[in-house]
Amino acid sequence: VEIVKTCRSLGLGPGGFYQPGYAGGAKLRLKMMCLGMDWDPQTRKYGYKRAIDGCKAPSIPHYFSNLVIRAIQEAHNLINQESGISYVEDILPSMTPDICIANFYETSGRLGLHQDRDESRESLRKGLPVVSFSIGDSAEFLYGDQRNVEKAESVFLESGDVLIFGGESRHVYHGVSSIIPNSAPEELLRDTCLCPGRLNLTFRQY
Repeated sequence: VEIVKTCRSLGLGPGGFYQPGYAGGAKLRLKMMCLGMDWDPQTRKYGYKRAIDGCKAPSIPHYFSNLVIRAIQEAHNLINQESGISYVEDILPSMTPDICIANFYETSGRLGLHQDRDESRESLRKGLPVVSFSIGDSAEFLYGDQRNVEKAESVFLESGDVLIFGGESRHVYHGVSSIIPNSAPEELLRDTCLCPGRLNLTFRQY
């Protein structure tokens, strides 16, 4: 609930949600807002102001950063329990998020298979993870080691799910093939008046 309310407040202000496009003119099938640093889909580069209107990216709320750190810590605990590996940083490095990309998918929203590879060379070399929070309607999430939808694996991400990919999995191809209408928890809709669709926050370190 707090995440939705915070995103709504930030999203209505300067640097808030907009519909981005690619260099060829096609629009992404989602609304986007960047926190910390701006990411430009046309240039595939990060900066502190977005080209479309010159607005500076709002800061990442401390509440969000703490959620990310907690999620990674819990993942470390799980890795340790399941594998017995004591130094879990070798499997999943820690990171301090300085970028958040918030995407809102309406029920017709999609996102093709892609890699998140526009962060710094050092961040990519270390395999610093991407941490993703899903809120609202469920989504079919695709992933694989090739940019091939036919060969991709899929998993359904529900509201409240946290997905982390880092280390050797940092360069996985991933995307969203569909949004499942009317699948959001009723309590969430009642408490937030969230529009039909899926809110997704992905955090990373540049």
